[in-house]
Amino acid sequence: MAVGTGVPPTEIALTHQAGHEAQRLLALHNAERARVGLPALRWNPALARDAGSWAEKLLQKGKLHHASADERSGHGENLWMGTAGAWDADGMVNMFLEERRYFRPAAFPHVSLTGNWSDVGHYSQIVWRDTREVGCAKQTGNGVDVLVCRYYPAGNVMGRAPF
Repeated sequence: MAVGTGVPPTEIALTHQAGHEAQRLLALHNAERARVGLPALRWNPALARDAGSWAEKLLQKGKLHHASADERSGHGENLWMGTAGAWDADGMVNMFLEERRYFRPAAFPHVSLTGNWSDVGHYSQIVWRDTREVGCAKQTGNGVDVLVCRYYPAGNVMGRAPF
């Protein structure tokens, strides 16, 4: 608890650091996890800061690519890019969640009905049983929005089932 507030520090950070959009991003993640019977994720402001730094780098490069495992300290990562201002949090995360139509519960990387795990990799990270924390950040520039979500512990672990 933060001194004198009675509110957990992560909730204060979520409210003050990232506002309504961050709350919505967390709620969307947790709604899907609840749908498949998994515990809710906690917001991690350090992950959100790291995600924001990486989103800024992606804007400078003008294309999406995952940070190396070292650059993201081994955390999981979901990336999204779209026209600036055209998408709200629901639209961004729902693009990850739409991958559920190709998902099948199996040991990773055999989690996709298409035979290509990358067709469900965003979704499987969101519903990875062992993941406990998430932090996301959106950056805008050059006519695009970039969303980066970081996850701890990382999901999509070879040989393990998501849930």
